[in-house]
Amino acid sequence: MSKSVPPHAEKRQHNSTHHGIDRQDPYHWLKADNWQEVMHNPVVLAADIRDYLEAENAYFETEFEKPNEALSEAIYKEIRGRIKEDDSGVPSPDGPFAYNSKMAEGKQYPILVRTPRQGGEETVLLDCNAEAEGVDYFGFGGAAHDETHRYLAWSADRKGSEFYSIHVRDLETGKDQPDLIEKTAGGVVWTRDSKAFLYVEQDQNHRPYRVRKHVMGTEQSDDPVIYTEKDSGFFVAVGATHSRQYLLIEAHDHQTSEVYLLDANAETEPHLVEPRKENREYGVEEADGLLYIHTNDGDAEDFKIVTAPANEPGAANWTDLVPHQGGVLILSAFVIKGRLIRLERADGLPRIIIRDLSSGEEKPIAFEEEAYALGVSAGYEFDTDTIRFTYSSPTTPSRVYDYNVKTGDRTLRKEQEVPSGHNPDDYVTRRIHAKAPDGEEIPVTLLHRATTRLDGSAPCLLYGYGSYGMSMPAGFSISTLSLVDRGFVYAIAHIRGGEEKGRHWYREGRGMKKRNTFTDFIAVADYLAEAGLVDGKRIIAQGGSAGGMLMGAVTNMRPDRFEGIIAQVPFVDVLNTMLDDTLPLTPPEWPEWGNPITSKEAYDYIASYSPYDNIETKDYPAIFALAGLTDPRVTYWEPAKWVARLRDHKTDINPLYLRTNMGAGHGGASGRFDRLKEVALTYAFAIMTAGAPETI
Repeated sequence: MSKSVPPHAEKRQHNSTHHGIDRQDPYHWLKADNWQEVMHNPVVLAADIRDYLEAENAYFETEFEKPNEALSEAIYKEIRGRIKEDDSGVPSPDGPFAYNSKMAEGKQYPILVRTPRQGGEETVLLDCNAEAEGVDYFGFGGAAHDETHRYLAWSADRKGSEFYSIHVRDLETGKDQPDLIEKTAGGVVWTRDSKAFLYVEQDQNHRPYRVRKHVMGTEQSDDPVIYTEKDSGFFVAVGATHSRQYLLIEAHDHQTSEVYLLDANAETEPHLVEPRKENREYGVEEADGLLYIHTNDGDAEDFKIVTAPANEPGAANWTDLVPHQGGVLILSAFVIKGRLIRLERADGLPRIIIRDLSSGEEKPIAFEEEAYALGVSAGYEFDTDTIRFTYSSPTTPSRVYDYNVKTGDRTLRKEQEVPSGHNPDDYVTRRIHAKAPDGEEIPVTLLHRATTRLDGSAPCLLYGYGSYGMSMPAGFSISTLSLVDRGFVYAIAHIRGGEEKGRHWYREGRGMKKRNTFTDFIAVADYLAEAGLVDGKRIIAQGGSAGGMLMGAVTNMRPDRFEGIIAQVPFVDVLNTMLDDTLPLTPPEWPEWGNPITSKEAYDYIASYSPYDNIETKDYPAIFALAGLTDPRVTYWEPAKWVARLRDHKTDINPLYLRTNMGAGHGGASGRFDRLKEVALTYAFAIMTAGAPETI
């Protein structure tokens, strides 16, 4: 059967000049002039842009999706078969009730429920499946009950654009109140008297920029403004201390933050803890009138914890409680009565430390596997001896424990079930290290079947991210087993730009050192091949969002190293995006990448690696790019322009596909099963590209 002709986007002249440098961008027209409106109402997308995106979708469907339908359906069924569909979380007590979330068999979205604290009849508070009926997209933005346990504020995004509408449900009647708050970031924090809540409003450029207070029974137009952030490079969020004594307003970019306190009982005006200072971050907890502040102030690159009186919270009164220790990154901290709980990472592995605030005695919770993921949560209550943590590894399904901070007893509350069966002994997890060009040791997590021979014959899917200080957890994934069971080695490259080896690991992979992220990833691929661990001719690389930028960069730098590339909502038009300060995320992103508007040095450096700007006339590997039409984080035109330019320049006959979800945003399809279908498509692409077995 002859192959269809791939779409080719029209070239239209567009010139821009910065720092005396002229650049041509023939596919600039793919960015809709009315892009803000498209985020709210996708049907207003210009016809010529829609035609091109739909032509690419049709080409993908004809050339890959339909011919490989049996394989992707088999993978989808495998992954779905590993899900306990009628699953429930672990109830979290709060006062007279215990709150929980569960999934029903065959349903796409969560159901929020509660029972009496000591057990009893379950009450459904919110069924997101019912709320999602009749809409193409439903993004649940979370829910928060008030202290009287009568009201539930919940939010939803029905376009994929991450503009959330807040509703308030009366839990006595089960009906939503007339109160409706539009164009928000989603979350709320209730005042102690349950008469009002704070929320964050977004501007027309999708920036969470101000905090308003909604009093129950009033119109949104009457909501007073509590705080407005004037710096377009900063985002705003609301929260509360775990003690519930203070409401919090947090303003931050990626490297700088400041916090305002509001007395949750007296509803005072916001009181600034400490003014923002470039490259200083801090977060606040409270107990008995004392603030516990998690910060990198001074030389505390890997963070420390200090205390200060709540009525005199400024940095002049900060006193070290947990001093900075280089190489031990404090990730987060919270306080329950009499105890400080912190999550930290040392030698690339997480651990929980429990500190008795009276004696100063500390107890760790750690595990022995070579690689694992660990999380800890406070629950709703402050006056408690119990915390909850979650543990998993690439071979071990997730386990939820309750831990008594006084006795050290741990209780297994839930173990992830895999209905189709899973034996951890059938798999092997390893932590190895590859050497970067400058000598740095790059951690790599491997997962493979025990029967897979690491003799250079196995295909490999190599995953990477490497931005914003986000570390890639070595946790259990029901999806990756479909690759591993077909003989793949699944590898995670913990490259610079993340924080796996401390804050310096992040610092060495951002701004004017961003290229380290790309060369680290290539070094990992080279090592896996040269050490004979995988087949160097069958390495498939995968990354999404900023990890999609990584995919574009390494494809330009070493197209010969990778057999295939999976780029999910890829941030590939970096230079143009950072030059456009009207886009939602651009000003807050300048500390991460540099500001090419004001700095020629930043302009030149970004231009040297921006994937879209560095496409050349040469052979490229097989590429599968995925986009979301209403994505406000990585706008749809970035992958569209990238693919259009690749089509014009590449000299090979390898597949190049663009699939745009015309009814979703950054996270892809909203329902849990629909999302699995997208995962199955990407894995089918990896399997076919690597020539791996189609069946297991």
